[in-house]
This record gives sequence, structure tokens and C-alpha cells, in this order.
Amino acid sequence: MPVPVPFGQFVPGTSPVHRLDPRAKIGLTLAFTILLFSSRGWAGLALGAVVALAVVAVSQVPWRLAARGLVPIVWLLVFTLVANALAGGSGPTLAHIGPLGISRDGLVRGAFFAVRITLLVLGTSVVTLTTSPVALTDALSQLMRPLKFVGVPVEDVATMFSIALRFIPTTAEEAEKIIVAQTARGAQFDEGGLVRRARAWVPVLVPLFVNLFRRADDLAIAMESRCYTGVGRTRLHVQRMCASDWVALLVGVTAMVAAAILLP
Repeated sequence: MPVPVPFGQFVPGTSPVHRLDPRAKIGLTLAFTILLFSSRGWAGLALGAVVALAVVAVSQVPWRLAARGLVPIVWLLVFTLVANALAGGSGPTLAHIGPLGISRDGLVRGAFFAVRITLLVLGTSVVTLTTSPVALTDALSQLMRPLKFVGVPVEDVATMFSIALRFIPTTAEEAEKIIVAQTARGAQFDEGGLVRRARAWVPVLVPLFVNLFRRADDLAIAMESRCYTGVGRTRLHVQRMCASDWVALLVGVTAMVAAAILLP
């Protein structure tokens, strides 16, 4: 039973998306988020879908990996669809579940929100799939640099981001090993009711969290033994935005913000 890795798994490549400066990617992702949440109709989501699918195609990231980040939110999408469908609306009722009714307007509204969440996860996953954790952390550190003037420990926050992104794939791989081991011992994760399935995951979560805390302690000891303070942190590769990065950022942000304003 494979464990999906939605964030932190970098796929090396030479595509234009890979070569784009991480700060430009973050800016374009924010503009894409504004487009999705400013859209009140299907036209905006359709444009967002075209943008997301085009970026994935240009990035040359396998579609299997791009869609992998959607696996953990399947239950969220189902809940969004069902909750809105049962919330009712002005349209006709399509079916009844006990005292509750599934309305057509609620179903359409739930589908709209589910598609919005799907596009948001797909669009943001491309950033981590095409950007190494170190480059993404350096970009966040540079973008947060003005916060130093108000006392925010930017370097420490950037280090935490780097560690978190680095260990997400490691944690997922370790969880997969524990699941395989428990399955070999007769554990069933897909049988029985909700309570039985939740109990089946206890032998997986307990050793996983124990290993996480143990790894955190080991990492803290290693950093302290090397006298890490976070002050004066240097970088092997200094990021510099070139003309193509600025053009992609300005054109992309302008187009998506304009679409968010003009589209219904």
C-alpha cells in the first residue's frame, strides 16, 4: 500500500518550469491562488484548470506524480461535495437520505468547491515537484528578509522549512515500511467499519511518531554539536532573477489577476 508524497518530493529536470526562479514560482502560485478564490463561476475554474494542466505538461513531471498529491485529500473532496449537496438550495431535490435531501444547487456548489480545492493542490504541488527543498527554502528566506526589521528570526524559520521539506519524503517512506510490515503480520487497513479501520492504523502511527521524535532529538543534538546558531548562514548558490524570470512573473501575475477581476 503506497504512501503518497504530496510535498517535498523533488523531481529533477531541465524544463522551463524547473529553470524558473523559485521566487517567481512562489509569486505565480500566489496569483494562481487569487484566481481560484476570486472566481465565482465555472469560467474562472476552467481557466485555472487550463493553467494548471499546461504547467504540469511544460514541467515534464509525470502525471502520476502530479496527481499523487490529490490522494490524501480525497476524503476532504468527498466531504465537501456531500456537505454542500445536503445543505440544500433553491433548486429541486434529486434524492432523499432520511430526513435530508440532496439538492441540485447544493450538488453543483459542492462540485465547484471540490474542483477549486483540486486545482489548488495540483498547482501548488508543481512548485515542490520542480524546486529542490534547499532552493525553495532560500527563496522563502529572501522573501521574508524584510521581517527581520520587526524581530522575526527569518533564518531560523527558513531552516525549519528546509528540515520539514527534507523529512516529508523520509517520513512517508518510513510509514510505507511500517504498513508493509504490519500487513505481513495480518493487519487489515481496508476492511470493517470506520472504528475498526481507525484502530488498524494505531500500530502504524505509534511507531511512526516515536521514530519522528527520536529523529528530531538526533538532529537537534547533531546541530548543537556543530555549533549551529542560524546567524551568518551562507549559501553555495546565490539566487538571482534574470530577465526571463521577471517577464514570466509580471506577465503571469498580470494575466491571472486580470482574469480574476474580469471573469464572472
